[in-house]
Amino acid sequence: MRRPLENRIAVVTGGARGLGRGIARRLADDGARVIVWDIAPAAFDPVTAGFDPLAMIRVDVTDEAAVAAAAEESLTHGAVSILVNNAGMNGPVKQVADYDYATWRKVMAVNLDSVFLVSRAFVPRMVAEGHGRIVNVASIAGKEGVPGIAAYASAKAGVIGFTKSLARELVTTGVTVNAVAPVMVETDLLKEMTPEHIAASKAKIPMQRFLTIEELAGVVAFAAGPDCSFTTGFTFDASGGRATY
Repeated sequence: MRRPLENRIAVVTGGARGLGRGIARRLADDGARVIVWDIAPAAFDPVTAGFDPLAMIRVDVTDEAAVAAAAEESLTHGAVSILVNNAGMNGPVKQVADYDYATWRKVMAVNLDSVFLVSRAFVPRMVAEGHGRIVNVASIAGKEGVPGIAAYASAKAGVIGFTKSLARELVTTGVTVNAVAPVMVETDLLKEMTPEHIAASKAKIPMQRFLTIEELAGVVAFAAGPDCSFTTGFTFDASGGRATY
């Protein structure tokens, strides 16, 4: 069995459940030693997850000091060469006129600020090692904009912009920075959405079904692996034909 990530250390934020757990498992299956970051690590069950993490760290990825401390702890295990910025939240489905600023700021902090904070914490060591793979989980909403979730869409558009900028900063260092833009995946985030919003999202997917966690994890694994050596600053489509650009 090919294990392209053998002995690589990977950090996956929001990795205790849902999409993050699925990504972490795929990286572990490919040989990586995975450190899971999550604000609620008790949600992680190694039996259900199908792998034992190298470490489990409780961290609020919107807290600058907490991120710095978690990065320092992670690096005690060795050089982290893979970072997946997956932690996120959808927020309520509301029109902009009805959206309160505190909720807007929270959605932006979890989805966008965290990507900056966590990436910044690991970039210097990756550059020093001459190798790194940063994969940011964006969204089709960041490409197209979606009514009712302006905060989420704006944050994910920011993730795509940040990915492009950081990639160009690091383009000659051996560190690549890419993003993935999935459509809706059946995870716990659906609990934050209305049935009407879920139905409308599914109707936009030409394949007429939702993306699976395993499918997106496969795209992330490629972007995190050795075969993705000449692609940086790119946002990989995972939209069932919805976004072909």
